[in-house]
Amino acid sequence: QVQLVESGGGLVQPGGSLRLSCAASGSIVKIYDMGWYRQAPGKQRELVALITSGGSTNYGDSVKGRFAISMDNAKNTVYLQMNSLKPEDTAVYYCSARTPAYYWGQGTQVTVSS
Repeated sequence: QVQLVESGGGLVQPGGSLRLSCAASGSIVKIYDMGWYRQAPGKQRELVALITSGGSTNYGDSVKGRFAISMDNAKNTVYLQMNSLKPEDTAVYYCSARTPAYYWGQGTQVTVSS
């Protein structure tokens, strides 16, 4: 079993920045990739960013150029640096890990509002 613990969410003004972290622990043999998804009220969960253990990245179209994902393989931790935040970025952000089974974190609220 793998546990994912997210941190770093909160309230920020439009144009501001936040950094999310997610640490994986438990019975980890190998992590193939880790990522961030988000779900706003009334909407489907969508990909924000994904990173493989080799460092390849993939971003959702709405966050390209504003968000950056990185991973510390030694710490089994993934980070999401979010810049130039917009009100439409408001959502619950979920961390994921593939080992190859998929695991999800509990989610952390990000609210962008003045």
